[in-house]
Amino acid sequence: MDGSAAELEAAERVVMRWDSASAGAGADEPMLFDGGGDRAEADRFLRAVDDLRRLAPPSPAAVGSPRRLSSSSAAGSSAVQVAMARLEDEFRHVLSSRALDLEIEALADLSSLSINSDRSNSASSADLPAAAAADEDDSVSSSIGRRSTAYRSLRSIREIDLLPDDAVADLRAIASRMAAAGYGRECAQVYASVHKPAVDASLRRLGVERLSIGDVQRLEWDALEAKIRRWIRAARAAVRGVFASERRLCFHIFHDLPISSATISAASAPATHDTPFAEAVKGAALQLFGFAEAISIGRRSPEKLFKIIDLHDALSDLLPDVSDIFAASKVAESIYVQAVEIRSRLADAVRGILSEFENAVLRDPPKTAVPGGTIHPLTRYVMNYSSLICDYKVTLSELIISRPSASARLSAEGNELVPSLADLELPELENQLPLASHIVWIIVVLEHNLEGKAALYKDPALSHLFMMNNVHYIVHKVKDSPDLWGMIGDDYLKRLTGKFTVAATNYQRTSWLKILNCLRDEGLHVSGGFSSGISKSALRERFKSFNAAFEDAHRVQSGWCVPDNQLREELRISIAEKLLPAYRSFLGRFRHHIENGKYPELYIKYSVEDLEIAVGDFFEGVPPSPHNRRRSHG
Repeated sequence: MDGSAAELEAAERVVMRWDSASAGAGADEPMLFDGGGDRAEADRFLRAVDDLRRLAPPSPAAVGSPRRLSSSSAAGSSAVQVAMARLEDEFRHVLSSRALDLEIEALADLSSLSINSDRSNSASSADLPAAAAADEDDSVSSSIGRRSTAYRSLRSIREIDLLPDDAVADLRAIASRMAAAGYGRECAQVYASVHKPAVDASLRRLGVERLSIGDVQRLEWDALEAKIRRWIRAARAAVRGVFASERRLCFHIFHDLPISSATISAASAPATHDTPFAEAVKGAALQLFGFAEAISIGRRSPEKLFKIIDLHDALSDLLPDVSDIFAASKVAESIYVQAVEIRSRLADAVRGILSEFENAVLRDPPKTAVPGGTIHPLTRYVMNYSSLICDYKVTLSELIISRPSASARLSAEGNELVPSLADLELPELENQLPLASHIVWIIVVLEHNLEGKAALYKDPALSHLFMMNNVHYIVHKVKDSPDLWGMIGDDYLKRLTGKFTVAATNYQRTSWLKILNCLRDEGLHVSGGFSSGISKSALRERFKSFNAAFEDAHRVQSGWCVPDNQLREELRISIAEKLLPAYRSFLGRFRHHIENGKYPELYIKYSVEDLEIAVGDFFEGVPPSPHNRRRSHG
């Protein structure tokens, strides 16, 4: 027997001692790569596999045969097939038994995975565990600790060791022998069969639920909003932690190995080291991004806008990492393509929701007038919404690229409720961003809608008070938000302030002109004599008219509401500055004519101080409380 034949026979004896099929594999079956103890037998087995491949390469018919050999077929099987079956068992055993506990709680700590994080990995690429491709005579011990300089660790990524370094080296050593013998595909399938459930379990621990598009779209908004928050957190951890760690592990085990089976035709695309990675994570990735996809195609309503922007921003922030992790792989690039398409649909949803919000403001129908002419809930909602829009102005300025079209708004369904829309104009402001134009348009249509609601009041003074309250609220919301103010600009703010001034002036004129006219001299003089020509009867009627008009105003307007404390006080002062001097002057000129007659207390019912106290009751939104007024005549 020549030397080569002796070497081959010796190698076959080593391999056949570890024939799992003929020995009857069981739970207590000893394993070569058990993570500890004497590694000499593992070294010996790998050298025997190398010798078999060198001295007796398998025939094409043998490659790709079943890994499990029955007892009856074991004797006739080639030593190479036995070796591959044993290595497959060992590969599965190392993957399953030596996996490290994935610290999901630490992984989900987003302080290290925050948006636009510049933080690098705690370990450099030189510190990452990898076993270089084993040559034919590599031993386990020579593989352990070797690093691949080709692997690039990504920014913002927090890769986790899924297996200890020596286990990665063992897997690399096994995979290199299986791939060299034409069993790389089987090796990759074993990897996927073990790690796909592990990846799925990791996503479940991160809170990623298995929900269909229908499941997502049937959720109430409160529940969906909470799930979006959890998804954003989980997606960052999944992409930058779980998927990145799988990518690194697969690279260190399979890179540069011919893992496609010889049974694959030459015309087929060859598998690469990304194949086991794609097979392990693709299902979980599709499930993860499927949630965002369901949101992107769901019903569009204004309350969803800001969470959808959050979702869009989170996905945008992740896309560079998704690209690096998935796009370089032919078999996994569809995941990156899907993520890009979902982001595009989320952007469309944002634009659609903003347009829908504008139309909702425009169409909100006049129903019942709010009591007391106070700030309408629509005004509060729209202005708070507009302030939030400005909080998201960075993203929205990128997504909103066209100005609102007034003609499109005029033809919007349902706008027959407000037939005067043709009067609406969108102010043309120089160098205004499209987003700013949308915000101005929102306020324009809000003003228009409020005018329709103001018409519900039967009292013209209350109608003006309502407009004054609401435009004042709009102005102050703009002034309280530098971003909102910057968006609409000084010119449009001046226009709003002017509208407030007009409403306040109209309120005072409508409400108080009749009362102040009671304190004028006209109509009190008797023709024919000036010095004593005061008609006492006319004067009594004038006092009675004033008392009745003021009491009616006091009774009614104490129930009206000016919620802004400063505005309420300024309005009272303005009324007092007109009313009290006029009453004091009228009383000073004519009170002696009344006091010299019968029952003066029936006509001079109030002192100036009484009126001043009574004005303090106005605009509280509650019925007036009785005052112990000082009467001019007790």
